[in-house]
Amino acid sequence: MSNAFSVDDRNRVRRRGQRGHYDRDTVYAILDEGRICHVAFVVDGQPLAIPTIHARIDDCLYLHGSLANRMFAALCEGGPASLTVTLVDGLVLARSAFHHSMNYRSAVVFGHATRVDDPIEKQQAFEALVERIMPGRWDDSRQPNAEEVRSTAVVRLPIDQASAKIRAGDPVDDTEDLALDCWAGVVPVVERLGNPRPAADLKAGVDTPPYLGRTRGQ
Repeated sequence: MSNAFSVDDRNRVRRRGQRGHYDRDTVYAILDEGRICHVAFVVDGQPLAIPTIHARIDDCLYLHGSLANRMFAALCEGGPASLTVTLVDGLVLARSAFHHSMNYRSAVVFGHATRVDDPIEKQQAFEALVERIMPGRWDDSRQPNAEEVRSTAVVRLPIDQASAKIRAGDPVDDTEDLALDCWAGVVPVVERLGNPRPAADLKAGVDTPPYLGRTRGQ
């Protein structure tokens, strides 16, 4: 399989095309780092975009939710869908108001979702989604029971086509503005996990697991 996605009018980055990337490594790195995605789909002619969590296994994304959720009802019908993830890396402050921007990495995925009914694949998706929230958590939590599995929809979205768009670096001001007495530069945006806070009803004697201790300061 080629490391690059095919490029056509659907996934080509038009505005600032030099920022476009079409290799799987770049796209997958953004998808894997993003903690939340937005899924775009159409229901009864009405476009909708819903935030949810996702997990990637090889060349497929997995989503899960209630069977009553209209997004999953639409996705399970196999209609076209688009999924996006955006990471903000910095606030770009230019000398002119016009050129203010953000440094970011974004990925857009196109495909047709299908419902997952195979019990083994469904279990793998559950595990991937839990591990996506916190690595090490799957083996340290109760596994889904039969009723939870039955009432939860899991959909697979093969990554048929995708693209990434990345902006990095300093502000780009007009030459005549470079002499202005205005500060210009980038304010980094860094996501950090705080110290774990135990639930109010946590059983006495349950210690903070080691994998949570490793998240501090990240």
